[in-house]
Amino acid sequence: MNVTSELSILTIPFLFMLSGIEKEQVHQHLDMLDEKQESLERTEKIEAEEVFPEVLRPISSEITYQEWKAAEDEAENFYEKSDGLFNKEWGVFMSYHANDKDIDPAIVYELLSVETGETFDPDLVGPETRYGRAYGMAQFMTNTGPWIADMADIDYEKEFLYNPYYSMRLSVEYLDHLHNKYDGDWNKALTAYHRGIAGMNTYMKENGDAKSWYAVEIQEKAKDMELVATE
Repeated sequence: MNVTSELSILTIPFLFMLSGIEKEQVHQHLDMLDEKQESLERTEKIEAEEVFPEVLRPISSEITYQEWKAAEDEAENFYEKSDGLFNKEWGVFMSYHANDKDIDPAIVYELLSVETGETFDPDLVGPETRYGRAYGMAQFMTNTGPWIADMADIDYEKEFLYNPYYSMRLSVEYLDHLHNKYDGDWNKALTAYHRGIAGMNTYMKENGDAKSWYAVEIQEKAKDMELVATE
């Protein structure tokens, strides 16, 4: 129930005590409040939708003001920590999608930070490897991007990997897939993101567990961010 609805309920008993002119004035005032409330809700919806490119609309058909506000607060923290390199609009988009998958947005942020060497460069091209190069802010290879895009139910083109929104959307989708695959084990999920599933299995055989420097660093930095945010 919004504020104007509550006011309307509280006002009804008093209307019987007022003259016709006074009643009309009260009704006019309530109508004005209703119009302001509707205008505010429209503005909030527009502001929320502006950060979502047309081809990358939110996973759910509607985003509530509360969801948008929570994502905006998180985006502000990411913006400040990155010294302005991680765009606020990127943060809102990423946080919304991460929260939608029950993933801590700080995990995704720190992953993107590590992948780009803290530059958050959407046009980043990784070094040549025997498997090819990685592209964009989330550093996807062309043999990985297509099937993750298919899981996310969005189209794939190699040049899309340079779109920060597209790159973040794939990173959240892939992390969700890996996190579920390994029953919530972030060490396995993050090491598999970094090394590939086969590489993670090899790492475990050689080291006895999946606590790679990559997985540990991302989780520790994400935890530190949470502690700072609650202080």
